[in-house]
Order: sequence, then C-alpha cells, then structure tokens
Amino acid sequence: MNRIALCAVAVACVVCLEESAHGQAGQTARGVRLEIQSGSKAEYRVREQLARLNFPNDAVGATESITGALVVRPDGTLTGDSKLTVDLRTLRTDEPKRDGFVRENTLETNRYPLAEFVPRRHTGLPTPVPTSGGATFKLTGDLTLHGVTGEQTWDVAATFAGDAVNAKATTRFNFAKYKITIPRVFGLLSVDDNIRLELNVRMRRVSAP
Repeated sequence: MNRIALCAVAVACVVCLEESAHGQAGQTARGVRLEIQSGSKAEYRVREQLARLNFPNDAVGATESITGALVVRPDGTLTGDSKLTVDLRTLRTDEPKRDGFVRENTLETNRYPLAEFVPRRHTGLPTPVPTSGGATFKLTGDLTLHGVTGEQTWDVAATFAGDAVNAKATTRFNFAKYKITIPRVFGLLSVDDNIRLELNVRMRRVSAP
C-alpha cells in the first residue's frame, strides 16, 4: 500500500513539473509586457540657491501623468513597442510661480508637452524577467525632451512579486544637452547645471502579444 502511495506521489510530481515547464515555456515564447500602473510618479530635481535662503535646496517638480510599457522578447531584448511618456504640462512644485515659469520659459510645454523615452537595450536585467526577488540594471535608449532626442542611460532598481513590478530609475544630464535654458529670475541666485530625473513606477506583468 505504501509503495502504491509513493508511486502516485511521484507520478503527480512529474506531471506538475511538466505542466510548470510547459507554462514557463509558453510564457517565454510570448515574451513579457510590463505596463505602467496608476500611482507611478516622475520627478525632476535641480539644485538652486534662493536669495531668501542661506543654503541651497532642491527644486522638485513631480507628476503622476506617466504612461507606457516595457516589452521584453523571449531572448531578453526590447521591442519597438517599449515606450514611456510623461505629460510635462502637469508638473508641479511647491511654488506655483515657479511652475508657470518652467512651463512657459524653460520647458516650453505649449510647444513640447511630452517627454518620451524609448528604451533600446539593457544591461543586467535577468532573462527571463523574474517573478520574485530584486534586480539592478541599466536601461539605455532615446529620450526626447524639449524637441531634442538624445541617448540616455537610467540606473534601475526593481523588485518583482508575481505580476507586480516596482522600479526606481534615475538619470541626469546638463541643460544644454536638450537645449534647455537655465532659469534666470529675480530672487534666484544660482542654478546648478545638472538636471536629475527620477521615475518611481508600478508595473503589471502581462503576456506580450
């Protein structure tokens, strides 16, 4: 009787392993699409020195108007459908006057309302895309900002839990790279020539078509 029970357990284990392998093969064959979810945020940070303060501080603008997806092929490469878009018209800081100046004079959002990032390649992202644990990797692609497209590399730290992926990505560049004019306004003594971008995104994993 014990031998029969052990045989049944062994057969069941083999069947489960085969089904699991088949499921993983099916998922791998289709690739993975990681879609941006609500609650994601994009920020810029610029170090500035205000006349009314005795110390420098960061001007921080943020928006949750970020959409898009990363689409990973079975071999780990990214498809042309991968793109992230941020609506710059919705950026807000703690100073409404600054917001208006940045929109009208710095980013000129009436002419260039969106920032778009199209990733082309990555370094360090495991293949296949994990379903648990964490990973750090670099994501390189084309960033279009203020009417200029340039190559940009982001440092990414991601955590994976089933279909949920949370990631923080950061990059930086100077104003001239995207032909942005450094702000010069009354009460602003200086601005560092260094823009830092940060994305804190929530993504959902779905099978790629």
